[in-house]
Amino acid sequence: MESEKIFYIICGIVSLLMLVIYISRRRRFLSFIFGSLAGMTALFLVCKYGSQIGIEIPLNIFNFCGSGILGIPFVVFLAIICR
Repeated sequence: MESEKIFYIICGIVSLLMLVIYISRRRRFLSFIFGSLAGMTALFLVCKYGSQIGIEIPLNIFNFCGSGILGIPFVVFLAIICR
């Protein structure tokens, strides 16, 4: 199986898990905002300083939206796949 297909399958599973987590929270909106900001911050830091540790992740619309919706788990999976 190609790594790209595995990546999309894992993103789908994590999306469902994040949806369940956000729905079960008491403060859904704040939880989503905090997760989105944490994911975008992690993506920015990996894009800026990732070359120093051997990870090259481009900052494009797909990665930005993925980190905004899924948060830090998306950035971790990107780092694993792009390594």
